[in-house]
Amino acid sequence: MCSHQPPCPTADSADRHTAVVVTAHPEQGWSLLCNGTVVFDDTGELLPDGRVVDPHRVPGPPVLAG
Repeated sequence: MCSHQPPCPTADSADRHTAVVVTAHPEQGWSLLCNGTVVFDDTGELLPDGRVVDPHRVPGPPVLAG
């Protein structure tokens, strides 16, 4: 799917979430990457073959707006 140079990581790569965003829907909490992966604001992912990657946020201190 990707026509970028260098090509984006495939949906099977560990760094798949670094692919270029094709469509963003922040109001709905998700974006489609050029490798066919749908990434969600909660860090979950839906892969092109239908597999689900559970959210994998690392708990940390709250971020304060300033």
